[in-house]
Amino acid sequence: MDRISVAGLLLGLAAIIGGQVLEGGHLASLLQPTAFFIVVGGTLGAVMLQSPLSVFRQGMKMGVWVFYPPLVEPQKHIAEISRWSQIARKEGLLALEAQIPAVRDPFAAKGLQLLVDGAEPERLREVLEVEISAWEHSLKAGAKVWESAGGYSPTIGIIGAVMGLIHVMENLSDPSKLGSGIAVAFVATIYGVGAANLVFLPVAKKLMANIARIVTQREMLVDGLVGIANGDNPRVLESRLQGYFV
Repeated sequence: MDRISVAGLLLGLAAIIGGQVLEGGHLASLLQPTAFFIVVGGTLGAVMLQSPLSVFRQGMKMGVWVFYPPLVEPQKHIAEISRWSQIARKEGLLALEAQIPAVRDPFAAKGLQLLVDGAEPERLREVLEVEISAWEHSLKAGAKVWESAGGYSPTIGIIGAVMGLIHVMENLSDPSKLGSGIAVAFVATIYGVGAANLVFLPVAKKLMANIARIVTQREMLVDGLVGIANGDNPRVLESRLQGYFV
């Protein structure tokens, strides 16, 4: 679990709630189901309207990455590439075919298979980089679902605030209904701006950072496979790959 994500979310909520209490306000005044329904429902609807179903699903599934990010193990991959390089140097590229069944990463297995099949270094790089680009574009589209939610949420909060004020204006003759209308108006704004800046936008940025790390690892893998195809010295190759994750 990514502890800093949990700590950041809890700290943000604690700061807002703590500030409310220190100002002498009541916690219950921040709990407005109507405002929550307007902001969350309106934001969700706007995001669903702009996104294809496949992209929306991708974005929702990727939300887990904030707390359980994909495993990135550069040192493990560098050691593996170095071992492949030594095998290829001693026994030839065809000897690497026996290593393919043990490779769990489908991308790495595909690259190794292309290497064994005798693909030219530049062709090998071209094929794998096209796959990286398409895969990165798909993941970034999912992350932008959260970024879009961060853009819509404050505006939906303002809509909720205006609706609350309309309710107040309609009931000026009944003072008993004024308090609830004003509460919905202000709390809807808090929900909209707070959700955008404490949840949606930070989640989008976190997903982008995770995507960047995975892409870097895959680029490192491509560089390593191309280095093996070119017959680079295993030690030189390993030293070069170390530079991807300083």
